[in-house]
Amino acid sequence: MVASRSARERKAATEAGPLAKVRIEVDGQDQFVYKISCTECTVRGHIAWSAYRPGEDNGFMAAMDRWTFHLVERHPDSQAPCLTYLDAAQQRLQERREQ
Repeated sequence: MVASRSARERKAATEAGPLAKVRIEVDGQDQFVYKISCTECTVRGHIAWSAYRPGEDNGFMAAMDRWTFHLVERHPDSQAPCLTYLDAAQQRLQERREQ
């Protein structure tokens, strides 16, 4: 059975931890787009920092990788389940850079 969008959203929110606000939308190709925003950080004055990148890969792994890097860089004392995957996220980033 395929998990519903709301179930995926709850799972992603749990993985991302207490500083995250997670929304999942559906794009024009019926793909899930994960939007993870920080409850503490803002950009351009008032907009919440977000792992969403227009036109780029915004699937679960890509968005969670960007969120994990944000936590490590901006909130080093924070606790979130996704931080256990930091090494794998760094490896994926290195592989993308080598391409």
